[in-house]
Amino acid sequence: MPARAWAAPTGADDLPEVETTTRLRAIRDTSGTGRPTRPTPTPRPTTAPPAPPTYGYGLAGTLPPGAPVETTTRLRPVRPRRTGRVLAVTACVVLGGGLIGGALAGIWLASAEPARPAEPAGYTEAKDLWHNAPVDTLFPRTLPGPGAGPGAAARTWTRIVVAPDTPCSPAVLAKGLRATLTPLGCERVLRATYTDATASSVITVSLVFTRADAEAQRTLGQGGGLTARLGQDVPPALSGPSTVAARFGARQRASWWLSAPADLPVVVTAVSGFADGRAVDRPQPADRAMARGRTDATAQSGLGHEAKGITGRFEALLRKAVAATVKEKENAR
Repeated sequence: MPARAWAAPTGADDLPEVETTTRLRAIRDTSGTGRPTRPTPTPRPTTAPPAPPTYGYGLAGTLPPGAPVETTTRLRPVRPRRTGRVLAVTACVVLGGGLIGGALAGIWLASAEPARPAEPAGYTEAKDLWHNAPVDTLFPRTLPGPGAGPGAAARTWTRIVVAPDTPCSPAVLAKGLRATLTPLGCERVLRATYTDATASSVITVSLVFTRADAEAQRTLGQGGGLTARLGQDVPPALSGPSTVAARFGARQRASWWLSAPADLPVVVTAVSGFADGRAVDRPQPADRAMARGRTDATAQSGLGHEAKGITGRFEALLRKAVAATVKEKENAR
């Protein structure tokens, strides 16, 4: 604010009006004159103020040596983004999540489905017995049958004929059995004919190997009534020239039995008849020929007992052969 111009006093009591930027009121003289004294004005500086810096934000000029153009300081270096690494991490996360989700879904589905029964031990090895096992293992020369005859009488059967292995054809399989096994994968048929110790009866045994899985085989032999389900499905007979089975043919078949063990991919059949070649009008399944009170020649001769008894013996032989094969594989490891 500019100071007012000072005027000379017009009287003794008049005081000049003084205004400065330092004090706003007059200070009375304490020396006894009774007049206030004028303050001495502060002299203005005659030197020019220092020039402002010629560097900084928005100021033009020449920079001193070593002066930075930018006066702010970076707190930390910023690393460039690596797109490849980000994509790789994302892919791993997605794949990991998919695998975990798939595993959990598999566990859930497995728990939701009913549990399948386990495959019996040696089931896979049994499928190849028809060409891996020796003939004497599958069809022993002599086969004991304790308690296999009528009244639990002992029986002993002797092998008299062995046929080569053959495909599943009508010549070696009955019509109903062949139709049943074909969808399961009928593999091979092995046959042999035995006679009893008195050489009065002959029995043809067939081992029918299949490629059926364990569940299908279990269903096939369910209840043990394969003979009843197939009806009058009498297996073919195997004759042997120059043996007691030379006249054993279709007309001489008297009783038969079929068995499908649940633990083996095999169907065992047996058909019995008289060694003297006599014809039988109506062949009977073994369970009917073994019924009490029967007086016909088939029942009285025990041909039903022999057909069913020899079938059970061959099931036991097959299990024994499978166990030996499994043990041999384990020892070879």
